[in-house]
Amino acid sequence: MEDLLKVGVITTTHGVRGEVKVFPTTDPERFLDLEYVILDAGREMKKLEIRNVKFFKNLVILKFDGIDNINDIEMYKGRDLWVPREEAQELDEDEYYIGDLIGMEVVLEDNTHFGTLKDVMETGANDVYVVELPDHQEVLLPAIRECILDVDLEENVMTVHLMKGLL
Repeated sequence: MEDLLKVGVITTTHGVRGEVKVFPTTDPERFLDLEYVILDAGREMKKLEIRNVKFFKNLVILKFDGIDNINDIEMYKGRDLWVPREEAQELDEDEYYIGDLIGMEVVLEDNTHFGTLKDVMETGANDVYVVELPDHQEVLLPAIRECILDVDLEENVMTVHLMKGLL
């Protein structure tokens, strides 16, 4: 699925007419520009045309063409929604898709292994990278230039500087 980018997860149904609540893993406003998403239905990927987009708190409410009953969509609770990479929003310099960062090896300035990037927390001011150390402890690293020195997507390696007080 490297040619797909995750845009959200269906959390639950909304009403009885086939709408779903989606937890977005991208900018929620992004859904306004999407014509369709690809549903990971387990054994297959299904293309779902988006008919309507609404917002509720931190969720996106989607209505799909051809799904007009709660029974037609309920089985997909907890399933991921994707878009083709070529349909993804263009990023500015030093911006990355979260899906490309997860699983990345994290090394220190001297190239020694530090851990694996497990998650990205979006805090508002700046993102925070959750790095799992070899002993399974987690370290939180702010996604700022002083701390994140290099991100090499081709090699799947992030080079970091441990600022005083981070450990």
